[in-house]
This record gives sequence, C-alpha cells and structure tokens, in this order.
Amino acid sequence: MKKAPLISIITPVYNEPKICRSLNSVINQSNKKDVEIIVVDGGSKDETRECLEKFKDSIDVLIQENDSGIYDAMNKGIRESKGEIVGILNADDYYYSNTVLSDISKIFSDTSIDVSYGDLVYVNPRGKVKRYWKSGEYKRMKWYLGWMPPHPTVFVRKKIYETLGRFNDIDYKIAADYELMLRFFFRNNLNVRYLQKVVVSMELGGESNKSLKNIILANREVLMACKENKLIFPYLIPFLKVFRKPFQYLHNFSSE
Repeated sequence: MKKAPLISIITPVYNEPKICRSLNSVINQSNKKDVEIIVVDGGSKDETRECLEKFKDSIDVLIQENDSGIYDAMNKGIRESKGEIVGILNADDYYYSNTVLSDISKIFSDTSIDVSYGDLVYVNPRGKVKRYWKSGEYKRMKWYLGWMPPHPTVFVRKKIYETLGRFNDIDYKIAADYELMLRFFFRNNLNVRYLQKVVVSMELGGESNKSLKNIILANREVLMACKENKLIFPYLIPFLKVFRKPFQYLHNFSSE
C-alpha cells in the first residue's frame, strides 16, 4: 500500500491564546501520524506562550521570532515545512471534524491534483454557525464573478510553492492570500479538486473587515491582484466579491 503523504499544517500566531483550540483540532485528526505541526510565533507576550509550552511535545517545528506580518510568518512556515502537502490554519480557526486531514490525504493520493479546497463556516464564540461559505465545484470563470475559495480550506502541494512562489508579503498587507490563490488557480490553471465538506470553523470577524480603512485597502489590493494576474474587467471584481457575501447567510446549514 502506498504511504500517505505528509501534510504540514502551518499556524502563524501573535498574542492569540485561542491557538490552544486550533492545535487541539490538528492533534485530534484521525491521521495525526501523517501530519507535521508548524507554529510561527511572532513574539507573543500573553497567554499564548503558556499554550505553546503546553503543546510543545506535539509541535514539530516552533519558530519564535519577530516578523513583518502574518504573510511573512506563513512564508517562514512554508520554507521550513517537510510535507508534500501544505495547509495553513490561523491561530483562532479550527478544523471542523477529526477526519478533515484524512479526507485531504485521500484527495492528494491522486498525484495529478495540485490544489484542493472545501467549505468553511463562520461561528460565534460559542461555536454556533452564523454563516456558511459554500465554495462549490471549481470553474475557472467563477473568478470573474467575485468567487474565491476560503483560504483556510486550501491545501497545496509544496512543489507548487517552490515553483510559483509563496505569499507576496511585500506588496500586499491584507489580500496576499487572494493574490496567491488567483495566481495558483487562475493564472497558472492548476489542477484543482473541491472537497464537498466543511473543512474549517472560523470565528466571525477578519483583518480585512476590522475597519473602513482595512476594507478600502483590501479592495485596492484585490484590484491590484486582478490586474497582476490578468483578469479582464478587474475593476468589477471587488464589487462582485462584496455582493456574494450575503448569500452565505441564506445557505441552509441544517441540510448539509
């Protein structure tokens, strides 16, 4: 029987004690023996340090040093990863079930697959689902309708990062994840597989939506990413992305 691929999970963190919950969701995966846990701590000064100490025996790689932001931290983790497959899990997110990474492993057993993604739910602090981001089957033209997959559900073969580059943390401060996915999925037309399951639970609120200033900056960066990656009519995309969000509230989660 062919050996399962090693999956590297990278979690960037800075002063976020909820990383305990995030790490627990990785450690409890049914295929934990095939998972590498990498934490990149930008110099936390709160309870995060106690949490990392608690999980030190489960963390395979711990990088603790100042960084220039979350995308710089992600890039450090990617460089250090030994897995054939790379996923990124934010410190305040967690995997929806303990079979998520087993499902991902099965997808990548098909060696022609470059990238996979799935669905995501937004939850309140008590874990109640408030929004359902149902990604749907991949079609390249959907990018022109403001579509994008939820970045925390995206898994990529490491060789793709080595060939096409990591996050552009120099030019992008909020939307480097969007630019990277656009570069991988659209511009380079990689072979993509959709996992029709919820992969990640994310607490409501995000960096790009924290203030009007961040919303404006995010839209500017989305426009820049569209131009760089050769989408036609790039000025429409930021508006279409916003238009899609209300439909996440309409999805009947109970039917899944």
